[in-house]
Order: sequence, then C-alpha cells, then structure tokens
Amino acid sequence: MRNVNVETKRAKFRELHESGCFAIPNPWDIGTARYLQHLGFKAIATTSAGFAFSRGLSDGAVNRNDMLAHIKELVEATDIPVNADYENGYADDPNDVAESVRLCVATGVAGLSIEDATDRKESRIYDVDLAVERIRAAREAIGNSGVLLVGRAEGFLVGRENIDQVIKRLVAYSEAGADCLYAPGFKERDDIKAIVDAVAPKPSNILIGGAVGLTMKDAESLGARRVSVGGAFARAAWGGFIRSAKELMEKGTFDELANAASYAELQELFGQN
Repeated sequence: MRNVNVETKRAKFRELHESGCFAIPNPWDIGTARYLQHLGFKAIATTSAGFAFSRGLSDGAVNRNDMLAHIKELVEATDIPVNADYENGYADDPNDVAESVRLCVATGVAGLSIEDATDRKESRIYDVDLAVERIRAAREAIGNSGVLLVGRAEGFLVGRENIDQVIKRLVAYSEAGADCLYAPGFKERDDIKAIVDAVAPKPSNILIGGAVGLTMKDAESLGARRVSVGGAFARAAWGGFIRSAKELMEKGTFDELANAASYAELQELFGQN
C-alpha cells in the first residue's frame, strides 16, 4: 500500500471521467476491495446491498453511521479512488442531506451518489422539485473538496417511471450540479444511448448486474463513461457459498468446493499488505 493522499485520488477520479469508458466494480469489504485493486481496476464503488448482506441485513437497512464507517474503511484500505453508494443520503430534507454529504466527504471518498428513491421497501421516489433541491444541497455541501457528485434516478428501477420521465430527472439533476448521471435498471441499448445523449457532455454511469448481453466495449460504443456491477459480485459470492452449503446439508458431499479460491493465492496476496 502506497497510502495515496485524498486529493490525488479525487483528481485521478475526475480524470477517469473525462474520456473513454472504465469499469468501477463494487467490493463489499476490505478483502474484496484490495483484490480489485490488485487486479488493476482504476477505481471502485461501495455497494449498499453487498455490505448490507454481509451484515445480515436487507439492502437499505444499514444505518448512516455504520455505512460511513464502512466507506472510510475501504477508502483507507486502498490506494485507488472510492465512490460511495450513499443511497438517499440517509435523509429526506435537503438540509439533512447536506449534513450527511459533509460527513461522507470527510471519509476521503472521491465520489458519492445520491438517489431519488426514498427507501428500499416501498419503492417510493421523491417529487421532482424536492429531488432537485436535494441534489443542489449535496452539491453545495461538497463545495470545493473535489468530490464527484453522482445524481441517481431510480424511477425505472423501482417500476415507477418510464424512460422519458427518468431522462427529465437526470437533466434536472445535471443542471442542479450533479457531475455524473446514473439511472440503473436499463438494459436495452437504445435506452442507454438515449440517456447518454440526453445528459452529454456530462458522463453517464450504467449498471450491468448480470448476463444481459452487454460488454465493456458495448458500453463504450454507447457513450457510457463508467460501468458498475452494483451488488452483483457480492451476489455471485453468495451464490457459491449457498450452493456449497446446501450441497453439504442436503447431500453430505463437497463437490462445489472444487470452485473455491486458492488458499495459497489469497494468503500470498494479503500477506503483501
């Protein structure tokens, strides 16, 4: 670990958004974060779902203090920029969102996202005017720290809005100060292209959380600037664990463990830190 300072990480993160298309995968603990850095990824992003599942909680059930501690932990454990999946800012009122954002900035993150979904249970989204005020408050709270603000429109993902409504929100969030725009849930190329074009020249983030027939080259050709996997890596790990545990419980056999990571490889990697 080289202990790269916060200012350098933030500057590098902004440079990544200037051209091309990069992957920003989502670890859920120190080990997975360091492994992604080891592979050569230029930046990482937290996953609210992945972290929640690791704590035995549902997505959205982690409180702000625990999430801030987790974000800080990943920032300090790696030398690459970290973008925080900061859900709805853990507040409804713009002033309270601003306070939450200031706390997140203090962890050393290079970027953070603010969603317009009010919670994970009822899938409600904020009225457009309030959602815009929340983004504006987040922008002001970030100030001149260099932290990149991602405005997330969740309406399509939670089944409340169509693409035209989502695009209007993203444009409004951009005008309110969001540096990067993100509308998870879209898988069709035409939809992704429409979003990218609507918010240009600002960068767009797209989510590829499964085998949907899209590659990094496809994302770049569509004009996306960055690609995240959300909680998919965490779910993939859970998949291996669940299959192995069920096999042992139900059959008394251990065949699934043939797919386990090498103890020696992990021991060598983490012994270097």
